[in-house]
Amino acid sequence: MTATFNRISKTFFQIFMMATDMTLKEWLPILGMTCSAFIFNTSEFIPIGLLTDIASEFNITEAHAGSMISVYAWIVTLLSLPLMLLVCKMEFRKLLLATLALFGCCQIISAISQTFPILLFSRIGVACSHAVFWSIASPLAVRVVSEQHRSLALSLIVTGTSVAMIFGLPFGRMIGLYIGWRMTFVCVASIAFAILVYLAFVFPRIENRSAFSLKKLPKLFQNKALQAIYLLSFAVATSYYIGYSYIEPFLKQVAGLSDQLITATLIIFGAFGICGSLMFSHYYDRRPHQFNILSTFSIAVSLLLLYPSSNNVYTVVALCAFWGMSVTAYNVAFQAETIKHASQDSTAIAMSVFSSIFNLGIGCGTFIGGFICTYSSMANLGYIGGILALFASVYCILRVRKCQ
Repeated sequence: MTATFNRISKTFFQIFMMATDMTLKEWLPILGMTCSAFIFNTSEFIPIGLLTDIASEFNITEAHAGSMISVYAWIVTLLSLPLMLLVCKMEFRKLLLATLALFGCCQIISAISQTFPILLFSRIGVACSHAVFWSIASPLAVRVVSEQHRSLALSLIVTGTSVAMIFGLPFGRMIGLYIGWRMTFVCVASIAFAILVYLAFVFPRIENRSAFSLKKLPKLFQNKALQAIYLLSFAVATSYYIGYSYIEPFLKQVAGLSDQLITATLIIFGAFGICGSLMFSHYYDRRPHQFNILSTFSIAVSLLLLYPSSNNVYTVVALCAFWGMSVTAYNVAFQAETIKHASQDSTAIAMSVFSSIFNLGIGCGTFIGGFICTYSSMANLGYIGGILALFASVYCILRVRKCQ
């Protein structure tokens, strides 16, 4: 245990030393982008922690309330590419600020919605802003820093996702528990508008030099490496969200954890996600293929052990920590793979396709998870997801390696 702690501490120190080489001109916009990633993913994850309360207020089942997650993901899937083709020549600073403005306004609509269809409609608006943001976030991160800091910039963006799991989802859930789930959306909107003001001052003007057009789309899909990345990411996202979309009711009903302990477990899940992001910064450039295989296989192991670990509070918490680290490591690694294998003028479009396919997997995983909860048993979520993740791991070994 001491040796593991020392390795993690050493990694943190090395990443800190890398970060201190960045100039203030690089740090300020990256900080704003990291905060944006935090709030976008907080918003995406919030319904997972509030499913029970939302279902209770609208007098619907948890599986019905979970459709918010599926619809959100499918909207991102359907609209990421069309929206990016629509705005692919827009100057990036204006596009980023407009995306944040739409995001904040839709959060307000979520907070005041009086019926579930209105809430669902507002989530569709948030999904549209999400689709654009995650298409441009990683490409912008590598544009505002020097080449030597690109891996660090990518890891910081994904760290925003992990921080959302640590603070956003659990504290959003706490707000929902104590003063109502609507106030959670109000808080998200407030933070989004604050980030919008900050970025308006510090984010540089970045010309969009993309010469991409609809005619070039077939060529993008003919890229063998991107084909492998997209198929693998769909399988991994589906397997992961079969279990993760219903982690709150699973921990409550199957593992028997209290509300407070569930919140703590979600915090730990996100905290170890930061470790996964740091490991990417430290190890990915050295052995990218091995890193990709290990992160994919670790997700499969986490899912397969989900139910067996639920008999003991310590084992289920430890498993969630390992799971959070694995998922974040996978996410940032395959964003890097997408950028690496896309041409310079198609990076944002390639990322929009990645986001679309990943969110298609989220929607399918949530739908399958809801089907399992309704017609089988919540205890089987990890087994079904884990088997699919195992197939994805084998595919990663056999196919993705050939495309390196």
